Amino acid sequence: MPTIDHLNPPTGMMADNVVGFARALRAAGLPVGPGAVIDALDALQLIEIGNRDDLYATLEAIFVKRREHALIFAQAFALFFRAAEEWQHMLDSIPLPDHARKKPPPASRRVQEAMAPSTTRDFPSAEEQEIRLAVSDKEILQKKDFAQMSAAEIAEVTRSIARMRLPQAELRTRRFRPDKRGLKLDLRRTLRASLRTGGDIVDIRRLGLIDKPAPIVALLDISGSMSEYTRLFLHFLHAITDDRKRVSTFLFGTRLTNVTRALRARDPDEALASCTSSVEDWAGGTRIATSLHVFNKAWARRVLGQGAIVLLISDGLEREADSKLAFEMDRLHRSCRRLIWLNPLLRFGGFEPRAQGIKMMLPHVDEFRPVHNLTSMQGLIEALSSAPPPHHFSAIRSAA
Repeated sequence: MPTIDHLNPPTGMMADNVVGFARALRAAGLPVGPGAVIDALDALQLIEIGNRDDLYATLEAIFVKRREHALIFAQAFALFFRAAEEWQHMLDSIPLPDHARKKPPPASRRVQEAMAPSTTRDFPSAEEQEIRLAVSDKEILQKKDFAQMSAAEIAEVTRSIARMRLPQAELRTRRFRPDKRGLKLDLRRTLRASLRTGGDIVDIRRLGLIDKPAPIVALLDISGSMSEYTRLFLHFLHAITDDRKRVSTFLFGTRLTNVTRALRARDPDEALASCTSSVEDWAGGTRIATSLHVFNKAWARRVLGQGAIVLLISDGLEREADSKLAFEMDRLHRSCRRLIWLNPLLRFGGFEPRAQGIKMMLPHVDEFRPVHNLTSMQGLIEALSSAPPPHHFSAIRSAA
């Protein structure tokens, strides 16, 4: 069998296609450099180029370095190397009712923009782009759904999330520390101070209760139905973890994975790469009840002490919705001070809890909030910094 050293790199149409495909991937957000293009051209000499599956596997092995980039690569490959199908374009031009339209695949908007010819894309100057983002675009970006954003918009949102800071929602503990305005007498320090005045008590020392930020525990659904939002949610959790260290993060799909240590890395890309490498069920199925059972049994006593706030980030589309799900949700609710369910499905104005899993989960949460854009994330930060609502359950549906 010939080796790479004895073969010449592909030239002509195939080489142009590989270079163009690499540029499209880079425009869609994948870190593809010249070295990867050279590796791809060399690897294509060892496979049967006419076999679509072999071509896909070869290019994926070279261009995809992170698990979250696999979905973008799949969409880009399908659009770039597909045969011309005029009937499909005609079908797409026919107006269909909303219920008959298929849900666009994850990252499809980003990939379609990256595949667009350079002549049809209008790239404003840096000054014009800064002016636009300073006024109208930033306002639109605040309310735009994460799933409908382009690669450039996601990059801007990622920078905005990195700047988010969670105000210290203080939780009063039972421990004391020296405090001039405290209500408890510090007898030891008072008597020690009296030695300087010959035993006369002149300076009375006091103690006050210690206030600490309430711990936050995040349970993030990484199943296939949540793939359009998972990465940005991880950026948000990394931002608040960096600001306050009492944050524990768990990812679940078909199993539960603790990624708290991974998110403590200073660099967000390094933290997210560490998370994806430690998870085996990324973008797979959903077993909420099983994952909650593992958390309640193995982790609840470790991380839910001292009045922890739990963020459950999931669409609630459970594969096996039964009484076990309601039991585990009730147990989780009783173990924490406050349970907030963040559901991207609330972005729809006419949302109704029709799914069996959602119906079983709703009675056991304190707040039900949307989390699909920057505005909803800012609302979550404000809610975490304020006192919990006086009633047991509040459904908060934002029109943002």
